[in-house]
Parts: sequence; C-alpha cells; structure tokens
Amino acid sequence: MSESAADESRIDTRAELLPEELDAGSDDPHAQAEAILAESDERTNAPEETRHDSVQTPDEPEATPGHQAAAAAEAEGSEQDS
Repeated sequence: MSESAADESRIDTRAELLPEELDAGSDDPHAQAEAILAESDERTNAPEETRHDSVQTPDEPEATPGHQAAAAAEAEGSEQDS
C-alpha cells in the first residue's frame, strides 16, 4: 500500500465519528479527520516543539491536575494540623 493510500485509509477510519462526535455533529467528518490526524502526527513527530501547546504533556509536572489536587490536599492537611 502506498503512503498516500495508507494515509487515506487512516483518514477514512478516523472519519467514522465517535458517539460523542455524532451527538455534536460534523459538517465534514473527512476534513475533521484530516485535521485531527495532522495535529496528532505533528505532536508525534516533534514532541519537544509541540509540548507547550498540549495540556496533556505539560512542561512542568506541577502543572498537571493530579499534582495540583494532591498539593492542595497536602496543604489543607497541613493547615488542619496547625
């Protein structure tokens, strides 16, 4: 399978909307799939260049919601001990 045929197959597969996408609707599932896959490929091929744009890969561990919640709980526990 050629690269363009493989790309087209990926796009066709991704264009099959997920249930939540069906609920929201899509004017052009094929174009939506192309955009999603292009962004995914960019993040995969250049993670250091795209890291700052992604909430899923923060630069600092302190920026993650789980870390923030743990820090808040720890701080609250410290205040109660005082």
